[in-house]
Amino acid sequence: MESLNEMWSLVCDELRRSLNDVIFNIWFAPIEIVSFDGERVTLAVSEFKKTTIEKQFGEELAAAFRAVLGFDPVIETVDPESLMTNIDDALDDDSKGLGSENNTFDTFVVGSSNRFAYTAAKAVAEDPVVTYNPLFIYGSSGLGKTHLLCAIRNAILERNPDAKIIFTRGEEFVNLIVEGIDKKNMNAIHEKFRNCDVLLVDDIQFIAGKPSTQEEFFHTFNALAEDHKQIVLISDSTPKDIAVLDERLRTRFEQGLIADIQPPDFETRVAIVQRKANHLGLELPDDITKFIAEKVKTNIRQLEGVVKKIFALVNLEGGPVTLAMAQSAIKDIASEGLPVSELVNKLISETARTYGVTKDDIISKKKDAKTANARQMAIYAVKECTDLTQQEISEYFGGRDRTAIHYAINKTLQMLEVDHSMRRTLDNIIKNSKEQ
Repeated sequence: MESLNEMWSLVCDELRRSLNDVIFNIWFAPIEIVSFDGERVTLAVSEFKKTTIEKQFGEELAAAFRAVLGFDPVIETVDPESLMTNIDDALDDDSKGLGSENNTFDTFVVGSSNRFAYTAAKAVAEDPVVTYNPLFIYGSSGLGKTHLLCAIRNAILERNPDAKIIFTRGEEFVNLIVEGIDKKNMNAIHEKFRNCDVLLVDDIQFIAGKPSTQEEFFHTFNALAEDHKQIVLISDSTPKDIAVLDERLRTRFEQGLIADIQPPDFETRVAIVQRKANHLGLELPDDITKFIAEKVKTNIRQLEGVVKKIFALVNLEGGPVTLAMAQSAIKDIASEGLPVSELVNKLISETARTYGVTKDDIISKKKDAKTANARQMAIYAVKECTDLTQQEISEYFGGRDRTAIHYAINKTLQMLEVDHSMRRTLDNIIKNSKEQ
């Protein structure tokens, strides 16, 4: 075998012999091989797929490697989004990190929670620079911000295939600057970023608090703006809410249009579930569709993940979609493979870190406002991410009376309905807990 890709291709051939085409295409076709050192193989697999592959197809995967290599290698996985971008690769490939070409305006489900951002993004794609520059879109994780960013790129390239578009993430930009300084290769970065037609940056908040990166981005932003080039930025919060962001950058981010995306309402969630099911060719009864939309309220990726999981279960088990399948899929997506006790502990710890208290404070009887607010948020986060009863939740919070748990959940829910920044805080707590 002459390359990693050739080895992985042979492994895939073996998998196709033991799995049907539908299962292979869903679970294995998107996987990329990262490395092989003679004993250990590393695959780029999302956390959601990793759990299902290990549980359902672990034996088939091991057997495929054994057939190709003649022995059982240690199989490890890494989240594709955690792979660091090499500076030379980034400078040679504008499409690095773009994701699906299917992320277009036509495949974006529009509702009251995202209509403004959708309209603004489409206007920028149809008439770059003239409409809004920069366009700054913010919202919690999993609501479709990156989808819109890809849609802008795809729409511009459809009209002008020769357009020079750079799509990067804030964390990747930081890595580029660090490596550029280390390798004394900043001129190449200047040449690349300051001579594009459109700059699209996802998760721009990651450059905050990093002086050299912010300085470089400040000059890049100015160069592009002065040359009438389009800039679109995505963040989890508004410019003024990004901690330790350089004031010069803050004012520039605010000089264009700021658009937010909120969690989808029930009708939009139903439409998202229906569209994903139709895309997969899955017949999903209306009552199951509504059940999913009612249970998964704040994250579009999780909604789609539930439908994908049901689709896989149907292909594995056969028969029609059942409520039990939906419940199982929702439970798996909610915990993303983590044991419930581990997830609960991470949610409490992350809430404590966010609010500037300790985990012991949250579990204790302390009643000061800061601790009480953190405790109520942690209780609600646990309720939203697990199927634990209120009595079971109380056991993780010092054995509090169930009525205290009920009060914390209801009070937090009422506040979330009117305080969008609180909702973003909650979503970030959940996201960080599951990524740790």
